Amino acid sequence: MSLFLVESEFKSAIENKSDFETQVSGVQSDLKEKNINLIEVQVSKDFSRVFFIVEGEDEEVVGESLKDQNINIQLVKEVRLVGKDLEAVKKQAEQVNYLVEWNIPAELTMDDYLSRKKKNSVHYQEVPEVSFSRTYVCEDMSKCLCFYDAPDEESVVRAREAVKTPIDSITEINDD
Repeated sequence: MSLFLVESEFKSAIENKSDFETQVSGVQSDLKEKNINLIEVQVSKDFSRVFFIVEGEDEEVVGESLKDQNINIQLVKEVRLVGKDLEAVKKQAEQVNYLVEWNIPAELTMDDYLSRKKKNSVHYQEVPEVSFSRTYVCEDMSKCLCFYDAPDEESVVRAREAVKTPIDSITEINDD
């Protein structure tokens, strides 16, 4: 089974956490019937963007299954989890409130990325108020999503500067 990132939005308006949880519950049930395991789902503070991480056999089946659930899909990509064990992520015991997206330069290979990450991660200590949680790196090396728990966006920016890694966008995650 592979991990897939699905960037999306719900076709119907989501106004609050309860509406979101109801939608996700329906999605999870449908995915389970298709032998797709919902690992985690994160939503932006304003409920406009939804990031699903699922475990499944086929990218196309994953995308079609979510489209069947009234979801607009912007992206489906196979990803690799970095920085955290999959079983730990499945327990969802760790809070995150910021998501950083980085479009990886074409010349960077997965091995180079992992080596760079290992070398630079020690610099997170320079910004102790920020906790790095995990990264999902697209297997095609097009982008990565990094999750953090931080007091504010400026702290996340300082943490990214400390580890010498750019930011293409920051999304505040709904953690209520």
